[in-house]
Amino acid sequence: MSTVTAVPIAPTKRSYLVWLWIGIVAAIAAGAALAWVGTGTIVAERADNATFLSWNKDKAGVTETASGLQIETITEGTGASPTDADVALVNYKGTLRNGETFDASQQPTPLPVAGMIPGFTEGLKLMKKGGKYRLWIKPELGYGSEARRDQSGREVIPADSLLIFEVELLEFLPQSVYMQMMQQQMGGVPGAPGAPGGATPPPDEGR
Repeated sequence: MSTVTAVPIAPTKRSYLVWLWIGIVAAIAAGAALAWVGTGTIVAERADNATFLSWNKDKAGVTETASGLQIETITEGTGASPTDADVALVNYKGTLRNGETFDASQQPTPLPVAGMIPGFTEGLKLMKKGGKYRLWIKPELGYGSEARRDQSGREVIPADSLLIFEVELLEFLPQSVYMQMMQQQMGGVPGAPGAPGGATPPPDEGR
């Protein structure tokens, strides 16, 4: 009668077990991170606007206002913020969720604060001079279900688009002051001597 002899496995040192468990935990964490990144990419590229905004507002540095406007402060800025009665001098770039640029300033551009789409206006009024923000504007605060086309008729912004703006606020001033400055550049302020609609200057003495 033969017997079977079991070959004993050499005992594993405790330090090896510790490193083994560390490796297992690290692998699980890496897998979870990859899964999260993958999920985030899918949400960013394919999910509907509501799902995207729900995911986006949980990102570090992003806040959401009562209206649903989402904001990331890139540079804080200092001082006061513009109001509806002001004209803001800004640099800006607007993109769609797929990264396509639909509009961008070529130079510092004056914009009437109250004359912009609601989300852009709200964002400007939260900024401070010298600040730079990123704005996520849902369709209800943008162009809604209306598609926007360029002069050639090409669709630039599809209907129900979520708009992403990077905005830098360089300066702002009251709209009344801005209008006076523009009138002076175009030939004078109405009512001033020598300006269209102004009083005729009196002749010089001795002539």
